[in-house]
Amino acid sequence: MSYQQQPQQTQPYGAQGGEPPLWAPYYGAPIGAAVQRFVKKYTAFTGRASRSEYWWWTLVAAIVGIVLNILLTTGISVDSQGTPVLGAGYVVGMILAIVWGLATIVPSIALTVRRLHDGNFSGWLVLLVLVPFLGALAVLVLTLLPSNPAGQRFDVPTA
Repeated sequence: MSYQQQPQQTQPYGAQGGEPPLWAPYYGAPIGAAVQRFVKKYTAFTGRASRSEYWWWTLVAAIVGIVLNILLTTGISVDSQGTPVLGAGYVVGMILAIVWGLATIVPSIALTVRRLHDGNFSGWLVLLVLVPFLGALAVLVLTLLPSNPAGQRFDVPTA
């Protein structure tokens, strides 16, 4: 009995036929494409986002957050009496952190809603993060789940 071997995919998805349209999830998205799609879909609460789109952006946001926290902590010194003194680095870091937070809060929520849609969950489940402790854990678990083909019901194809 001979089995016919299926051809293996050797190129990433984007190299074969270009990126999928913006309304469709980009499975296997590289980090650059994931960040670009995050910015382009700034307030898109419809459609779906693949795990790679979601987690690449989460990594970028975490790295930026760490850098901002380092900037904040290095901008604080202590005087001879043990009182913290806020330096210029702290002020600059705080301004950057506020601007970063305000600029990314809405698109981050939108991305989470689209990720939930990809798992065929209602985007309203993002409100679970308001439940102390367990709510954020529940949303984390839902974003870790694989894609569900039934999530296509959230797609809104555009030209």
